Amino acid sequence: MTFKRSYVYIMTNVNRTVFYTGVTAQLEVRVWQHRQAANKGFTQRYNLCCLVWFEDFDDISNAIAREKQIKGWRREKKLALIQARNPQWHDLAAEWHS
Repeated sequence: MTFKRSYVYIMTNVNRTVFYTGVTAQLEVRVWQHRQAANKGFTQRYNLCCLVWFEDFDDISNAIAREKQIKGWRREKKLALIQARNPQWHDLAAEWHS
């Protein structure tokens, strides 16, 4: 059986004031879509352009469960999650689409 990687990710704007948590099987493509504001709505309204955290999974159902868990967290807990893995708040996809 072949597993397709799935990703839970957090995007933010340049001011780090808004977070978007999502799930995808194509992280690079999804980040590009966020940056291009390809989908109208939340991402476009808040200019979510920086990938600050992601986690990969072998099973999409586990990724979806993790996404739901994180979406249920308060802001402080999301900040701690990002800070633990990315204390400098680098855009983890900065070189993907340059």
